[in-house]
Amino acid sequence: MCPRACKLHEGQKGLCFVRARQDDQIVLTTYGRSSGFCVDPIEKKPLNHFLPGTSVLSFGTAGCNLSCRFCQNWDISKSREIDTLADAAGPETIARAAAQQGCASVAFTYNDPVIFLEYAADVADACHAAGIRTVAVSAGYVCPGPRQELFSRMDAVNVDLKSFSDDFYRQVCGGHLQPVLDTLEWLVANGVWVEVTTLLIPGHNDGDAEIGELTAWMVEHLGADVPLHFSAFHPDYKMLDVPPTPPATLTRARQIALDQGVRYVYTGNVHDLEGGTTWCPGCGAAAVERDWYRINGYRLTGDGHCTACGTKIVGVFDGPPGEWGRRRRPVHLATDEDDGR
Repeated sequence: MCPRACKLHEGQKGLCFVRARQDDQIVLTTYGRSSGFCVDPIEKKPLNHFLPGTSVLSFGTAGCNLSCRFCQNWDISKSREIDTLADAAGPETIARAAAQQGCASVAFTYNDPVIFLEYAADVADACHAAGIRTVAVSAGYVCPGPRQELFSRMDAVNVDLKSFSDDFYRQVCGGHLQPVLDTLEWLVANGVWVEVTTLLIPGHNDGDAEIGELTAWMVEHLGADVPLHFSAFHPDYKMLDVPPTPPATLTRARQIALDQGVRYVYTGNVHDLEGGTTWCPGCGAAAVERDWYRINGYRLTGDGHCTACGTKIVGVFDGPPGEWGRRRRPVHLATDEDDGR
């Protein structure tokens, strides 16, 4: 499943903490258990071109198959405590809860669904059976076979492209760049809606040359229409000595990407009306105006065409936008004995 290819003794767990060797097989030890459920705005994933304004039932488990020194969900992704997995729910329970909460989709997030693939796949199947769409927030660090098994079940994916440097991946994340690029190309080739996020860390991956290389690669290999989010770093986990990302860095990166030909470029974790707005590539009008996660102006038809000039804005649009806004609501799911494992 994972490019790390951990070699384990009987009973030993991999770096991810949740996959272990039992009876000479690698198994998922945390199936059906979650670190918590919450209803979020879809824009928080971040996905700006997928069912705008709607709510998404978000959950994760524990552990991760990368070891990023800057991890901003480290209390979940780096947890070695089974008590982190306080909530339990089977796939059908999660699908029903999403419907009851009025959510248009379920997101596998907070930690990477790659490491709880079997659970994520079963939940995705149950969601689709109930008419609920599925979203993965992932680093994309996965082998080819499991890549298809997981992401073919997703309606949208946000891939965290941490850098365009293999040295950065090796030294800061404990991984490699190429499997992530392979995942991005697979998603686009197989028609999964994908958006990309890069967290810009001062002095590490925020140089003009690297941003230029990253965005040029995206245009050449993914196409100009794949949205790109540049997000602001704040000191956390093992990078407490690195300063926060200045807003000017995000603005500069956004301009580099636009100059390279990326049509939809956003800034995140900062207050930036221009960087949060979807601009029509046809006429330049503000098609979707955003203030953080709140939509303040919406000038698209139900299927995503600009009302000013008729240009199609790429993405997944289904009627008028939702009205969820910036709210974030924790949810406790009752367990179902017939549903869980």
